[in-house]
Amino acid sequence: MNSRKAFTLLQASQANASLARLMALQQASQARLKAIEHLIPPALRPNVLSGPLEDDVWCLLLRNNTTCAKLRQLLPDFEACLRRNDLAVKVIRLKVSRQP
Repeated sequence: MNSRKAFTLLQASQANASLARLMALQQASQARLKAIEHLIPPALRPNVLSGPLEDDVWCLLLRNNTTCAKLRQLLPDFEACLRRNDLAVKVIRLKVSRQP
C-alpha cells in the first residue's frame, strides 16, 4: 500500500516557507499587471506577462521589441497607477523574451 498523500500546490506552499514566499511574490506580480492592464493598448495585452518581483523591482516579460518600445513610453503612467493602488515599486524593468 502506498502511504504517500497527494497535496495541492496551495497546501504545499503553506507547508514550506520558501515556496509560500514565491507564491506570494507571484501573486503580487500578477496584481500589479492587473492594476495597469487597462493602460496597455488592447492589441499589445497578449504580448505582456507579469514577471518576477524582487526587492521593489518588477519585471514585465514582453514577446517582442515593438511591445517593449510602446510600453517604455507608458512607464510613467504605470508607475503612477501602481502608486495610486498602493502597489508601488522602485523600478519597472521591461524584458523581451525570445521564447515563442
